[in-house]
Parts: sequence; C-alpha cells; structure tokens
Amino acid sequence: MYENNNGVNKSVINWYPGHMAKTKKLIKEKYKLIDIVYEIIDARIPYSSKIIDIDELLQDKPRILIMNKSDLCDLKETLKWQSYYEKQGYNVLLVNLNHGNDYQKIITKTYEIMTEKLNNRKQKGLTSQEIRALVIGIPNVGKSTLINKMAGKKVANIGNKPGVTTSLSWLKTKSNILILDTPGILYPKIKTPEIGLNLASMGSIKEEILPLDEVAIHILNKLNSYYPDILKEEYNLEKLDEDAEIVYNHIGHKIGALISGGEIDYEKVSKKIINDIKSEKIKNITFDRKDD
Repeated sequence: MYENNNGVNKSVINWYPGHMAKTKKLIKEKYKLIDIVYEIIDARIPYSSKIIDIDELLQDKPRILIMNKSDLCDLKETLKWQSYYEKQGYNVLLVNLNHGNDYQKIITKTYEIMTEKLNNRKQKGLTSQEIRALVIGIPNVGKSTLINKMAGKKVANIGNKPGVTTSLSWLKTKSNILILDTPGILYPKIKTPEIGLNLASMGSIKEEILPLDEVAIHILNKLNSYYPDILKEEYNLEKLDEDAEIVYNHIGHKIGALISGGEIDYEKVSKKIINDIKSEKIKNITFDRKDD
C-alpha cells in the first residue's frame, strides 16, 4: 500500500507478499547457476516499473536493463532515463519486443557481455557454452513476449496473473541461451501515489485494485501537464477544468457515454480513458520524468 502526505493510506495495492517471498527464495536457490539477468521495464514509466527490491539479491550478476515498448514512449524523455541508468552502470537496451527481430539486440548484447566468461569456460575444457539468463519484470512489461520470441514458439502465457509456482525450470531458446522465467508476481516498492497510479495507468496493476476514476484523472492530469496536444486531439480539451465533473461531462458527451435521462456514465468515461492507453491508441508518452 502507499501513503499520502499525511501518512494516511490513500489506496491499497495488492502486493501478493507470499509470491514475492517465494520468488526471492527460488531465485536464491538457483542463484549460482545464473549467468546474466534480463530485467524488463516499461519505457513509458522507466522509474515506476523498476523492481528496486531485487537489486540487492542480484547485485553482482551482469544485467541487461531492457526498456521495452519503445514504440509507445516519449523518446526524448525516455532517453534521459536510459542515460541515467547507464551512468549507474547498467547495460541498457531500448527495444520494441513486438517488432520483428528487435529481441536480437538482447542476444547480441548478451554474447558481448559473456564473451570473457565463455572463453574462460573453453580454456578450462568445459564443453557447455550455454548461457543461463534469468528474466525478471513486473506484469505487463513484456516478459512473456521476450521468452516466446527467444524460444521461437509460445512457451509462456502473455499477461501475468498471480499464481503459485513451486519450482523454476530452464527454457531452451534458439540461441544457446537458457531462460529462467521468474515465478509469481514481482512489484516495485510503491512508495508514493504517483508510482502506484503510473503503474495502474499502464496496466501493470489490476484495474480493480485502484479506483478507476483516480487512475483516469491521473492520466488526464499527465496529458494536461506534458501532452496538451494529445489531450486536445483525443478529448477535445484545451486544458483541464479544476472541476472533474465538468471534464467528465465533456468527455462523456463526446464519446456518447450516457445513461437513462441523459446523465453521464462516469464509469464508462474512466474505462475509456484507461483503455485508450491499454489499447495503445495513445502513444508517445512517458509519465516518469527525469530532470535534465
């Protein structure tokens, strides 16, 4: 859960703490076998979607920070985050895993990072040249897409749902890399309402966990602050009125979200705003901001 400035719980995030603990325990059990870590984040929320909690566990493993959904982000803003993470020592790749062979960048970078280790294995007479990679990431950042692309077939379900995994298994790929998928559900530390709402806006938190109107208004506020052209184009609004009811009435009439008596269906308006991002109708947005 997160707290508002007064220390009062504003909304409750379902953390699945049992799954988090189980995941960390299983990773620890396989830790010595892991050669490299693929950490996937959403390029539209490069800070909010990062699992800070896992850093301590994986700190001495080579890691590729994969900023997925490059086709949906505001490239200028996201590149600031790429630079920030690179300065922290990360190998960062900005990709669109849904686009053709973009995932090949990850394979190329993997072999670049692992060259010395593979040569050492060869000199020691070890025959195995397989690379073992752990894949981590919160829901809806592209974990399953990457695994399926690398395997050349569907071996992971698209979309993350909480479930209890009792063991980890290595999945073969076409490139001599074994993939270890992270079981359970991982979430970053949701320290502020901003992070929670950013995650909900991009579909990384289930809709029922946060109030729909709270998420929808957050999206509108972000568009108003950073992307007024999109606000105008999608909702015919020059700027947001301070009265949310006026804003909802305007959008409701525009999209025909009416109920009996001609009143506005506010829930339908909220769902439409959220779905405009979920369906990728609204693109070129980055909600996390990095100071220049």
